[in-house]
Amino acid sequence: MLDPDQTLARIRARRPAHALERDLYCDPGVFQADLDQVWYKEWLFAIPAAEIPKTGNYATLQVGAYPVIIVRGADREIRAFHNVCRHRGQRLSAKPCGSAAKLVCPYHQWTYDLDGRLLFARDMGPDFDAGQFGLKPVHCRNAGGMVWICLGEQPPEFDRLQGILQDYLAPSGLLEDAKVAHSSTIVENGNWKLVIENNRECYHCSGSHPSLCRTYSDDPLMTVMEGPHSASPEILSHWDRCDAAGIASRFVNQDDMQWRLARVPLMNHAESFTMSTKAAVSRRMGTIPWNDAGSLMFYHFPSSWHHFLPDHAILFRLLPISPTETEVTSKWLVHKDAVEGQDYDLKALTEVWLSTNDEDRRVVEENQAGIRSPAYQPGPYSPRQEEGVIHFVDWYCRRMTDRLSPQPQALAAE
Repeated sequence: MLDPDQTLARIRARRPAHALERDLYCDPGVFQADLDQVWYKEWLFAIPAAEIPKTGNYATLQVGAYPVIIVRGADREIRAFHNVCRHRGQRLSAKPCGSAAKLVCPYHQWTYDLDGRLLFARDMGPDFDAGQFGLKPVHCRNAGGMVWICLGEQPPEFDRLQGILQDYLAPSGLLEDAKVAHSSTIVENGNWKLVIENNRECYHCSGSHPSLCRTYSDDPLMTVMEGPHSASPEILSHWDRCDAAGIASRFVNQDDMQWRLARVPLMNHAESFTMSTKAAVSRRMGTIPWNDAGSLMFYHFPSSWHHFLPDHAILFRLLPISPTETEVTSKWLVHKDAVEGQDYDLKALTEVWLSTNDEDRRVVEENQAGIRSPAYQPGPYSPRQEEGVIHFVDWYCRRMTDRLSPQPQALAAE
């Protein structure tokens, strides 16, 4: 098992624009370093706000060693807490979601308000100060109807992304006027970095994703963009059309490529990710005036990628389980008043991405199986087809190098 110094040495020794070496995808020590330096310090997409629309609704998730609970309070605010009772550490809820007037520990019934305050702890004596034993908070932000959490003591800057998401998601109703029509969770037997790498390219799409390729082009020019006025002619024309309708669509990104957004047209004026290529939901989520507005594509390292279409949205979240296991959750959002069987057919809504997710699972698992071999040697990425993978691997290596490198000692004052 590699220690942090050995992990840093492996990262520093990598060849630019090449896949990572074997241990960086398999080793338990590297996995722990990934948790400590990336997953426990970055903003992570958690849930859509529409998943907990009412007071007392909550959702839970597990980020490495940390169980987290996210709850909507009586004041309508969404907050996140460590899902750990302040008495003897019992999880407040083992369920993925639910609703409660108060958060009650099932072990000894310590009772917390939805804002985290301890309200009741039986027989703790006259000197017990309940004010010192509220739930430990987790940094939490609601950006355009997407709930984000950060486990670090000092979270990275988030205000710019929050403002951009408010603007770019507004045509989709900020996701607040939505509901979760379907949720799917699978476990891929591969390292979390392989899951993201597979997502960041379509080099494999024509050979692996026949359903998706009915609507989504595997032409790399459809995802290669250098700025709001630098892209393929087809995309620039699409952005001009969106501009005229007041729909924020042009490429915008974080300087280090941790995240980016852009609205991209689907093939041949396809309306949605469906086998028919037509809209899956007759009741649109927001205010986009035409069905063929394409997909607003948004990714954010290390935890998520998303598609926002005129008729529905699909949110994807990954969570690392072990060096070679990753949980991938997909949620389909539709207008809150859309009626299944009347406004949408659930099979038509979900079948393309359910198939694509399973196809990607098999690809990632075979990728991991090959990398386990002592014969594996990192190969070069295609600069044309795998630019997005290079962005991710470069981002990951910069983060790990910055955080694992010894920090210079401050000079003692004379």
